[in-house]
Amino acid sequence: MRVLFLVIAFSLASSASYAQVKKLPTDAFEIKQTLRLPGTPDEIFGAITGDIGGWWDHSFTDHPKKFYLEPKVGGCFCEIFDEKGNGVQHAVVTYVDRPKVLRFKGPLGLAGNAIEMVCTYNFEPIGSDSTQLNLQVQAAGHVEPGWPDVVAKVWTHFLVERFKPYVEQGKHKAKR
Repeated sequence: MRVLFLVIAFSLASSASYAQVKKLPTDAFEIKQTLRLPGTPDEIFGAITGDIGGWWDHSFTDHPKKFYLEPKVGGCFCEIFDEKGNGVQHAVVTYVDRPKVLRFKGPLGLAGNAIEMVCTYNFEPIGSDSTQLNLQVQAAGHVEPGWPDVVAKVWTHFLVERFKPYVEQGKHKAKR
C-alpha cells in the first residue's frame, strides 16, 4: 500500500506544477516609547481611540473613508477605503482596561507579511492634568533587515510628531 501511495504521489507531482518554496528571515524585536501628554488618562485614551484619522496619517489608500480603533475586546483597528466596505484590518483589540491599558495585535502597516505585532498602550496619570503614555511593541515572524528601525521611526512619527501635537492643540476635544 505504501509503495502504491508513493507511486501515485510521484505521478501527480511530476504532472503538476511545483510550488515555489522560499525561506523567509524570521526574528523578533521590541520597541518601547514614553511621552507625556496634557490631559487625564481618560481624555488621552479617548483621543487615541475611535476616529484616529485626525492624527494617524499612514494608510493603504490616499483618502480612506474611515480610519478607527474600536476600544473594546475584539474591536477593529481598521481602515475603510470606500462605501463598498473595501479596506484592511490592521489589528484587533485583545485587551481593554479603560483608561489604563489598551492592547491590539496585527501586522499594522506590514499587512501581507507573516509578522504579528502586539502593541500595548499604558496610560499613567501625572498629577491631575497630565498622562504618561507608555507604548510597547513586540513583533515576531518574518522580519527583514532594517524593519525594526523603520517600525520604531514610524511609531515616533505617529506619537511624537502627530498625536502629541493633535492633543496639545485640543483637536481631540472637537471629535467628541
